[in-house]
Amino acid sequence: MNNIIELKNIVKNYNAKKKIRVLNKVNFSFKAGKIYSLMGPSGSGKSTLLNLLSLIDIPNSGILKISNHTIDYSSKSYNDKLRANKIGIIYQDNNLLSDFTTIENIYLSRLSINENKNKAVIDAKKLIKKLGLANRENHLASELSGGEMQRVAIARALINSPEIILADEPTGSLDLKNAKEVFKILLKLKNKNRLIIFATHNRFFANMADCKIELISGKIKKTSNARIK
Repeated sequence: MNNIIELKNIVKNYNAKKKIRVLNKVNFSFKAGKIYSLMGPSGSGKSTLLNLLSLIDIPNSGILKISNHTIDYSSKSYNDKLRANKIGIIYQDNNLLSDFTTIENIYLSRLSINENKNKAVIDAKKLIKKLGLANRENHLASELSGGEMQRVAIARALINSPEIILADEPTGSLDLKNAKEVFKILLKLKNKNRLIIFATHNRFFANMADCKIELISGKIKKTSNARIK
């Protein structure tokens, strides 16, 4: 099984009144075909790590490889294309465009890599149906429930068929019933060529992953295997 993401001595600092080291020489390899849960107390660096993996943020030092390609942070245009083509991101607060419809929120993400709007709309409709949102296709995002909005966010992350899915507390703002439904969808996205990493505070959901990792004091302290429920 191939490593799809490799971290080598990744360091990330933030400068407030004094330098704060959030990630301290992190070394880890993530394999395709696996689902990883990322745990740790608030402020441990979970979101920071996911932002680095998504190429939204830049480490102070260290090497990040994606599909055996070493990331050059000076190549912003290339990295933007890499993110659009390979990485789907699901945020806790969904980040939908409230004045756009369900289908618009989904297919617009395709247009960042391909200007074929008709194909983007067709593929968005397929995802909408798959995620049980067919009757909400033309509703504004502001008219959807919390669970529906998060399903739209998942569809938006999937529209470009990413090899990597990163989810930062994807159910943090949902009640337990909707959270379980969202996680059922997330776990079904697993395939042999895809890597899924999700951050969570919830041990029940963390145990659904193939592998649990924990960030403490800026390092990945331990890993353990978990059976998907």
